[in-house]
Amino acid sequence: MTTSLRALAASLDGARLLGPDVPVHGIAWDSRRVGPGDLFVAVPGLRRDGHDFLEEAARRGASALVVQADRRQRWAALADAARASLLEVPDTRRALSRLAAAFYGFPGRLLTVVGVTGTDGKTSLVHLLSHVLGRAGGRSGFLGTAGWGIDGRLEGGGDGRTTPEAPEVQAALARMVAAGCRYAVIECTSHGLCLFRVEDCDFDVAAFTNLGRDHLDFHGSFEDYRAAKGRLFALLDAAEDKGVAKTAVLNADDPSAPYFRSLTRARVVTYGLRAPADVFGRDVRPEGWGVRFLLEAYGERHAVRLRRPGESSVANALAAAAVATALGLPTARVVDGLESWPGAPGRLELVDEGQPFLVVVDYAHAPESLRRALSLLRAMVRGRVIAVFGCIGGRERERRFPMGRVAGELAHYTIVTDDNPYDEDRMAILREIAAGLEAVGRREGHDYAVIPDRREAIAHALAMASDDDAVLLAGKGHESRVYMADGYYECDDREVARQVLRSLYGRP
Repeated sequence: MTTSLRALAASLDGARLLGPDVPVHGIAWDSRRVGPGDLFVAVPGLRRDGHDFLEEAARRGASALVVQADRRQRWAALADAARASLLEVPDTRRALSRLAAAFYGFPGRLLTVVGVTGTDGKTSLVHLLSHVLGRAGGRSGFLGTAGWGIDGRLEGGGDGRTTPEAPEVQAALARMVAAGCRYAVIECTSHGLCLFRVEDCDFDVAAFTNLGRDHLDFHGSFEDYRAAKGRLFALLDAAEDKGVAKTAVLNADDPSAPYFRSLTRARVVTYGLRAPADVFGRDVRPEGWGVRFLLEAYGERHAVRLRRPGESSVANALAAAAVATALGLPTARVVDGLESWPGAPGRLELVDEGQPFLVVVDYAHAPESLRRALSLLRAMVRGRVIAVFGCIGGRERERRFPMGRVAGELAHYTIVTDDNPYDEDRMAILREIAAGLEAVGRREGHDYAVIPDRREAIAHALAMASDDDAVLLAGKGHESRVYMADGYYECDDREVARQVLRSLYGRP
């Protein structure tokens, strides 16, 4: 794919081309990934400024450089020496999104695009929605924590961000268009929204799951965190008109719903289990590793059986039904999609090798999501609940003590272990979690253990489990590596658990 720098500049307000027009073969924001003919966008980051890497990008073959007007002292020498074509813009981060969309031909305008935001449940809802839309309406793609895919199949892994940078977002949408998709469902984090990574996706529907207190180390306050999430609803009003009624789908049971409603002129569709809503669920009943409930929507009633347990699964099913029916899909076909969905990877996912106890892998990596997972398992089993989890290094320290406390209150035994310590002292992280356990009377060696290596922690938990127990492997979900200061080690909780269980129970 090739376009011209001048054509890309035309998509931006306030852009000034310094130097000749040149062909552009790709968009890059990381100087280490620049290839010959790429347009390098120098984005100021949280730790490093892309303007410090302009020379490197030029050496690697960048055809042109996008620079920010207020950082002229960092790029003036390049302009004066006429060593590269430069595109001067007011804000390179915002420009990155528009340039990426323009380079790929604004693929969001060729799809019906659904954005999903909230604190918990986003990934599950993205995968569920993509499945339901694919069953009921046409080919569907998804983009989120695990990467991007089409028809439920993962086609490309993520870059470590739940919402990747704008060039990766737009490239994935372009691939969905090329594959004949009608729909795209995008997981929109607070980081991704406030850093403009999904700014030019041209959303048709924005869906909200719930709102807690999260990522305050980045946003500074709950209000700023909520405002970042709210950006998705404001984007509805600026999106391309594709003949689809712009719609905000809101959780009527969440107290933040009125705030999000106030941010858009789009029509509003609500769902809920308690408050009156357009799409309502009642008579929720557990059934094995699943749940039954009655779906009521627009005068219709349908009995639904999901393959994932818990009230949160029902809430996501209601959200998916609200989105799909808002897009004009028949409720009966939507129900078929809900019932046939196998679940999202690493979200309340069972590992079954014939053992006499439950083994569940879940992405729960914050206090409230851990509380929900542990409470669910306590209600389901007669034996003990054994929890295995850690906390990420380098940020979100405020989660550590509360997560230890939650485990101390709800798990019968806890193993504290690695969860991407990165360059932070792994033992310091584990001690902060252990402090939460001890605050509710738990004792090391009696009620909990500290086993840094996650593979050893999983093996220990499975070896101590007995009939009718449940082992929760929390925090990593679908992820397959644990990142340390000096590299990483392989650890897919699901695969490690399978290997350990096969060895314990004599299976090949």
